[in-house]
Amino acid sequence: MKILLDLLLDLVATYRLTKLMLDDTIMDDVRNKIWDRYPPESTKIGYLFTCPWCMSIWAGALIFGLRKVNPEFATYTSSLLTASAVTGIAFSKGL
Repeated sequence: MKILLDLLLDLVATYRLTKLMLDDTIMDDVRNKIWDRYPPESTKIGYLFTCPWCMSIWAGALIFGLRKVNPEFATYTSSLLTASAVTGIAFSKGL
């Protein structure tokens, strides 16, 4: 059962981390600096920060890799990101 819960946490955490990197205002300065140096139209690194399919692979690798290296810390991190995702979705739906 714990494996299933960890998987669910990691899946939602991957969604949230991807959303954070691609869409959240708090990351605007970081994205703009990357795009200044690596334009999305002509570089793969720049394009990475416009593509949820692409970014989610790397976000998932980070989350699942963390689970392998430090399971306890991964649970805290995934739980935090999952709570953020659920809260953001609830607010966007007016709940």
